[in-house]
Amino acid sequence: MGSRISSEEPTLPVASVARRLGVAPSTLRTWDRRYGVGPSRHTNGRHRRYGSSDIGRLELMQRALLRGASTAEAAKYALEQMPRTATETPESSVVQVDEQAVTPPADDHDVPSRLARRLSTAALAMDFGAVQRMLADTIRELGVLPAWTGVVSPVLTALGARWRGVSAGAEVEYLLAECVYAALVRATPVLREPRNQRPVLLTCVPDERDNLPMYALAAALGGRRIGAQLFGASLPAEVLAVTVRRSVPAAVVLWSGRHATADPRLFARVSRGRQRSRLFACGPGWDPATLPDKIELLGELSTAADRIEHVLVGARR
Repeated sequence: MGSRISSEEPTLPVASVARRLGVAPSTLRTWDRRYGVGPSRHTNGRHRRYGSSDIGRLELMQRALLRGASTAEAAKYALEQMPRTATETPESSVVQVDEQAVTPPADDHDVPSRLARRLSTAALAMDFGAVQRMLADTIRELGVLPAWTGVVSPVLTALGARWRGVSAGAEVEYLLAECVYAALVRATPVLREPRNQRPVLLTCVPDERDNLPMYALAAALGGRRIGAQLFGASLPAEVLAVTVRRSVPAAVVLWSGRHATADPRLFARVSRGRQRSRLFACGPGWDPATLPDKIELLGELSTAADRIEHVLVGARR
């Protein structure tokens, strides 16, 4: 019988690959058996050899390990970054990793959930470049708000819940938040001729730390040619009042992600003066029962963008 290996591609035995990576051959065999990151080429007899793609996956896995990922997370990351082709026939099972800890369950036909799993894996591997590229591709493929709702926000929430109250592992959440911030800023167009004459002012209530939703909303409104004035850092109440008075916005949106930060009295501070601005509360921190009558509570960011557009300029274009 002939060899199953193409003579055009050199292959290496396990001992050579182990020396190249600086690990024991037994470690490579364990990775192959447990996680499916092993040789997919066969020679005559029972020996299996590593091709260039197999070695590439192992190098990705090792870099992820050096960045602090667990073995299962690193293996999953390597397999997702370099998927096996139809000609590769591994005998091992797929990676066994607790995805429930970082992303919600979903089938592979659910595009947002599939992208969320890939994003969480790249973040866990501390692969800054991969996270940036994945965010850019996700926003381009789905749009800003679907990407935020279906991919980014679930991963941020899951990672935050995973390490709540501990410091170990929190660096992953910080890395992802920085990448998301940069991706949303890049996705926000600079408008030469916005459809609204006066801007909509977007900001967080004082002491609110979760400002990323406002960046997502600003990017979405910019895509609809709605001019927004975004203050990412939460402003003290007196500074916010002066800002509203001087910028004379058509609308003000105050985001609160936590009940502890939501103070309905803030709306009275920003509504003083002669200018007329529509006032909106946005975020899960607001209690509808405590909001003044003239304050409209916005729902999810997608419906919030629709409502703001309708109030400011009417029908969507």
